[in-house]
Amino acid sequence: MTIRTGLGFDVHPFKAGRELWLGGIRLDYENGLDGHSDADVLIHALCDALLGAAGLRDIGFHFPDTDEQLKQIDSKILLHRTLQLVRSKGYEIGNVDATVCAEYPKLNPFIPEMISCLAEVMQIDTEAISIKATTSEKMGYVGRGEGVFALASVLITKQ
Repeated sequence: MTIRTGLGFDVHPFKAGRELWLGGIRLDYENGLDGHSDADVLIHALCDALLGAAGLRDIGFHFPDTDEQLKQIDSKILLHRTLQLVRSKGYEIGNVDATVCAEYPKLNPFIPEMISCLAEVMQIDTEAISIKATTSEKMGYVGRGEGVFALASVLITKQ
């Protein structure tokens, strides 16, 4: 059995007039995140972790922000396409561990729904997904409420 790990990171600034999407769900908040797609930092970090673990480069290589067909795309579609790439190399997901850092909105109430959404998209058990929320204790761009970042770690296996 081959076992590989991957680490992903993504960050996006807040922007007025956009919807806020995190972990595949829409959160009711005054600002969304700015980006070419829906700017779901959690899914983007997860895609990078999966692609890296499989030796498939990164999300920007496969889904560049210069591709107009990807403008405003639902990041769950990017995750689905990422999984197709990873699984085409014979890998399956062992587990996902992710952290989202945001001063606002408070994310803990939404974590079970994020886990359910991601499990459905990835076709894995909810017990294989861990999502944690934290703040930056009012320090830096996250602490000033300027944006959100996410980290994701994955384990993939090949029989």
